[in-house]
Amino acid sequence: MAKSQKLGQQSELEDMANAQANVGANVAQLRARFQKAMERRRNWLSHWQDCYEFALPQRNAASNQTSGGKRLDRVFDATASDAVEQLAASLMAEITPPGGGWFELEPGGNVANADRQALTEQLGRAVRILQGHFDRSNFAVEMHQAFLDLVTAGTACLRLEKADLHSPSALRFTAVPLRDLAFEERSDGKMDAVFRKLSLTRDEITATWPDAKGFADHQDDKDAPKRIAVIEAVLPATDRKTGYELCVFREDGDGHSGDLIYRDWFDVSPYIAFRWMKAPGEIYGRSPVMKALPDIKTANKVVELVLKNASIAVTGIWQADDDGVLNPATIRLVPGSIIPKAVGSAGLKPLEAPGRFDVSDLVLSDLRDRIRRCLLADRLGQTDQPGMTATEVLERASENARLLGATYGRLQAELLYPLIRRALYILAQTGELPDIPLDGDVVVLRHAAPLAQLPKRVQAGQALDWLSRIAGLGPEALAEVDLPVMVRWLADQFGVPDHLLRPSLPPEIAEVM
Repeated sequence: MAKSQKLGQQSELEDMANAQANVGANVAQLRARFQKAMERRRNWLSHWQDCYEFALPQRNAASNQTSGGKRLDRVFDATASDAVEQLAASLMAEITPPGGGWFELEPGGNVANADRQALTEQLGRAVRILQGHFDRSNFAVEMHQAFLDLVTAGTACLRLEKADLHSPSALRFTAVPLRDLAFEERSDGKMDAVFRKLSLTRDEITATWPDAKGFADHQDDKDAPKRIAVIEAVLPATDRKTGYELCVFREDGDGHSGDLIYRDWFDVSPYIAFRWMKAPGEIYGRSPVMKALPDIKTANKVVELVLKNASIAVTGIWQADDDGVLNPATIRLVPGSIIPKAVGSAGLKPLEAPGRFDVSDLVLSDLRDRIRRCLLADRLGQTDQPGMTATEVLERASENARLLGATYGRLQAELLYPLIRRALYILAQTGELPDIPLDGDVVVLRHAAPLAQLPKRVQAGQALDWLSRIAGLGPEALAEVDLPVMVRWLADQFGVPDHLLRPSLPPEIAEVM
């Protein structure tokens, strides 16, 4: 009996030792993956730094510079920064407008006709509840910051987590700067493996992860709390078909089991990483600022030289005979000053400049036009200018849809779908909504943003143009058009609410009439 009990205790000790060894190996593997992801990111740092310095110096999410520092010492031309803010604001208004109405939930193709009406009403209620949480949260503020990162660096990341009980919304958003992130890309192109560097105090660690190991009995020094560098890794689960594994470990550890601070699971990842465009074989995205960066730097240098030339034109360059009387150190070239000179000496004489920098007038205008063209500042936001005809509005809308077609398609897959899926999951956890599967069979997510409506409006404009040509052929040709059906189709294309139309009659009653 004692022998079997001793063997059982030995077996438990061996299991505990094996579990600790497995945890230590897991932490070592995570740290190796993190270091490899940081190594792949290293080539992008200098590129991001240039983009932020010349196009968005007030944010500079790729630098570790402390907040409040001077960041405009090398910037002399504000064309790029102005165009970046315009493009980010246009994306906000065209893709996720703060006023709402940019997404819809509809029954999928596998829903029976008898259940479709009831499901439509339930999904409409879910959309209203979800939109209310978006409106009451900090979504508009953080989404705009994420769009600024997207336009400048080509890659942006948004963290969506459950807010505390005292918040007016159940959703809390954070635009995570690129300097704290490193990504891995799966074989299917999803960039959902995220490593985030954090510098937290012990109190912040216990507040974020209450069950963190090794921090429960420790308190920070109130005068100078010590900060601990930790890595938060959210990775696709390897032992389950769905879900994500959360591992928090020390950055400067040695790979032992004690370095693992916290471990948990996510059904839906809280990180939403998205890109402007992606080159084959690369993980991080490329931005329109990267495309325009040579012109941005050149324009900045031209303006700098113009300012230097202007200072020379104002103060001038002077020469004087070295007669031992004139002291250049005491001369002040200001209006109304009197400069003494010896009798018979030449005094000060202005030195003629060898030439003028008038070439800047020819170069700078072209550079600024190319910068605005690359950043779409001369395209977006121009569809509703006063004096434009309906045809011109549709043509400009069609051109915007063509310019942003590929980018919008990527944002649909990498931003909008994961964003709505994560938000619905949080509201399902709080009990405000049931579990709504966005599988395309039962529930379909429709993007109803202004940019998504552009193709419909173009089709409606073509139909109206065709109808005007048909009307010119006479009443007989116009009689071939089913006007009530066309009116309802145009209302759908332009997004007109159904309550503004007369209720349609059932087919059997319509045939009798």
